[in-house]
Amino acid sequence: MLQLTDKKNKIIIYLIFLFILSTTNVKHTENQNNYSSIVNRVKIEGLSNALNKKMSNELNNLFYENIFTIRKEEIKKVVDRYNIIEEYSVKKIYPSSIHINIKPTKFIARISNNDQLLVGANGKLIEDKKNNEILPYVFGKFNSKNFLIFKKNIEKSKFNFIDFKTLFFFPSNRWDILTNDNILIKLPEDNFLETLNLAYKIIDSIHFKNKNLIDLRVAKHLVTK
Repeated sequence: MLQLTDKKNKIIIYLIFLFILSTTNVKHTENQNNYSSIVNRVKIEGLSNALNKKMSNELNNLFYENIFTIRKEEIKKVVDRYNIIEEYSVKKIYPSSIHINIKPTKFIARISNNDQLLVGANGKLIEDKKNNEILPYVFGKFNSKNFLIFKKNIEKSKFNFIDFKTLFFFPSNRWDILTNDNILIKLPEDNFLETLNLAYKIIDSIHFKNKNLIDLRVAKHLVTK
């Protein structure tokens, strides 16, 4: 009877030991997983080497964070500081890397009073002292929202954005555009797409030869000179 009791006690002690050991192993595994999930690399591609490095430095706060708890909003706050970015994607490479791939915007115009201030296709202003592209100039107070609306209408029309030498924006929300052939087109405050296509048709007409002004500011009223 005493031997049976001793045997039971040994079994109980053995089971307790196994439980403690398994618990320790679970905790050790969890600690290993947590450690291996700590971010130790942020790779940025798409911009110049200088800008890639600058942005990487601004994302230093991601290092030593758990990759599973990092929110994309943390990255967006940094990305939004760069007007040159058209779009980007964030990819978590487990267990410990983050890759950010960036598509820079295209430069499509210059601000008239500052050659170094360029207009991106995203409607944002970007300073670039080294850029020497031949781009149309934008005159008047720049408004990103109005510019993007106008650009969208140009893209839908028979014109191409590169057909223009200068664009004049007026406070009344009206545009004048000067083509590369030095034809000035005066547009109304609305109906941009319809008016642009009408101007294109007029320029293509044999009756418009030796003229350099199309005034379409008043509906159903055409003035050419």
